Amino acid sequence: MTSTDHTNTASPSLPLPRRKTREVGIGPLVIGGGQPIRIQSMTATDTADAEATVAQVNALAEAGCEIVRLTVDTPKAARALPEIRRRTAVPLVADIHFNHRLALEAAPFVDKIRINPGNIGAQTHVAAVVARADEFGLPIRIGVNQGSLERDIAVRWGAHEAEGMLLPPEAGYPAEALVESALRNVGILEGHGFTRTLISVKSSSVPVMVRAYRLLADQCDYPLHLGVTEAGTKDNSNIKSSIGIGALLLDGIGDTLRVSIAARETAQKIEEVRTGFKILQALGLRRFGVEVISCPTCGREDQGFDTTRIALEIERANAHRSRPVKVAVMGCYVNGPGEAADADLGIVASGRAAKIFRRGHLIESQVPFDAVVSRINQLIDELEREK
Repeated sequence: MTSTDHTNTASPSLPLPRRKTREVGIGPLVIGGGQPIRIQSMTATDTADAEATVAQVNALAEAGCEIVRLTVDTPKAARALPEIRRRTAVPLVADIHFNHRLALEAAPFVDKIRINPGNIGAQTHVAAVVARADEFGLPIRIGVNQGSLERDIAVRWGAHEAEGMLLPPEAGYPAEALVESALRNVGILEGHGFTRTLISVKSSSVPVMVRAYRLLADQCDYPLHLGVTEAGTKDNSNIKSSIGIGALLLDGIGDTLRVSIAARETAQKIEEVRTGFKILQALGLRRFGVEVISCPTCGREDQGFDTTRIALEIERANAHRSRPVKVAVMGCYVNGPGEAADADLGIVASGRAAKIFRRGHLIESQVPFDAVVSRINQLIDELEREK
């Protein structure tokens, strides 16, 4: 079951209004036009291995992923798509580079194609991909990053030849180079009458990525897919992605997102999904799963009440849940009740026992500290059954 079935997707508010974009359909989802911001990930399996790919796609979907991208780089990978499509329900994206025939073969079995029109050869190739996308009503994402700029654009923005390679300028490509490439590729598609387009302009530099999306948002109304590319392993990626994606979302920019973590194992890929939802949750844009907030602890924490342990145990016990529940864990009674008032469930240490609140109302007043976790887990079960 995907998160589209059971997530609260209401957007309470943003500091600035959402950027107005045209709407683009991806399978059953509508992207842009003020619709909920969707979470994407990408498989790390060999797509030609249908069994492994199906397992990873379905695990990502079960974790809440709403769109999954697959590498389609060989005819064998393309031939695996019918089986993968038959055994999965989440919208699928075929990631295509250089060989336009793979896009033609993939189109009947996916919900979106990701290409760079500039790297698949002659205009007849682009026309063929557009015709195939039109045949099946598919959108196309133009994905630009600093490692795939067209040669003339790269040179114009400071690239130079060295030992037979085209090297970027010492300071890296500026955001303007990414935007120039994106708009050129948009123009190619528009020249073929195609406008079901989404765009990404990713960089491993957070400042460049943020500036590129801001510039692009001012120059078109296509939906934008956000991400920091080559963001690294989990900790570095989570920090870079949270800053870069979060800054843009606060500007009202962004319609889908992916947190990119250097990882192949399914459990690690799931971290991309959960971090993506945490970013949206922190900004008040989506609610997903059990969110535990807690005080940072100080000398006022009641003796015997371990805020950190309790918060971690609740998180671990409920990591599998997707339905939104907010739990507050507060270590003393000074600010605890007030800080927990807007949570679905609040735990507040009070002397030698804990008080439990439900949406601001006291429901239990003498819960032993060592029984708090099990009691809260029971109440989360009850809340889930109510929905």
